[in-house]
Amino acid sequence: MKIAFLGTGRMGSELARHLIPNHDVTVWNRTAERAQPLVDEGATLAATPEDAVKDAEVIITSLFGPDDIRERVIDTNLIPEGVTWIDTTTVSPEAAREFAAAVESYVHAPVVGSLGPARNGELGVYVGTPDDDRREQAMDLVEPWAGKDKLIGVESAATAAIGKLLANLALAVTAEGLLEALQLGESEGLDSEVVLEMLDITGLAFIKNMKGPFITGERNTTPGDFTVDALCKDAKLMEATSSKPLPAVHAAIERFEEQQSMGHGDQDFSSIFVFRNKG
Repeated sequence: MKIAFLGTGRMGSELARHLIPNHDVTVWNRTAERAQPLVDEGATLAATPEDAVKDAEVIITSLFGPDDIRERVIDTNLIPEGVTWIDTTTVSPEAAREFAAAVESYVHAPVVGSLGPARNGELGVYVGTPDDDRREQAMDLVEPWAGKDKLIGVESAATAAIGKLLANLALAVTAEGLLEALQLGESEGLDSEVVLEMLDITGLAFIKNMKGPFITGERNTTPGDFTVDALCKDAKLMEATSSKPLPAVHAAIERFEEQQSMGHGDQDFSSIFVFRNKG
């Protein structure tokens, strides 16, 4: 199948990489050199989004946020009529409804997980559209991204969008919980390694295991897996979507914004732990 893949950032590159062995993939990225590794693996580089989608049977987007989709896709009428558009960008349900109304072939397929699961084909993937045939086509195409029992078809783009926000809400609020646990333990003179060990039998074990290597210095926050900027953007989409206050999400946003003010926005969101005493 001839596929146009727009947006080869950290996650987009991993998604595109799974498609190259079995499809004719043309890639585009705003910074062209970031797409070069995929070209080395067999993809074709396009100079513009318009060049990328020419003659494509399926178009996949993996951009930073809804404003990028509007700029690159909606405002330019980029999607040819009838061509399936699979969008993995994290957007709000409202934006997903907007894009589905603008482009009849829109399928929202946000992914759940970080770069490690992406490389291993173990992501969660929601695939949302009311069009049964397009949903089936999209699920078949993105199956290499998904872990066992983690490929979930839903009946609207907005439902897929809220599924992704729910997943990232869990990430944001447990990150805030881990940070507060570190601060609580340190208040009693415990070092971070002791606190992390004590969290093994708690509900914070998942986030502790995920981000512990950053806290102990085994990994660097640059480049990391999931940036402060990205999770902060997603958390703000949660606040904008909810009809009620989300105080835990808001607390996490304040942590992320503090790291942004320190110049750590493009680093892994574990920066909130690593630089917790330097704000």
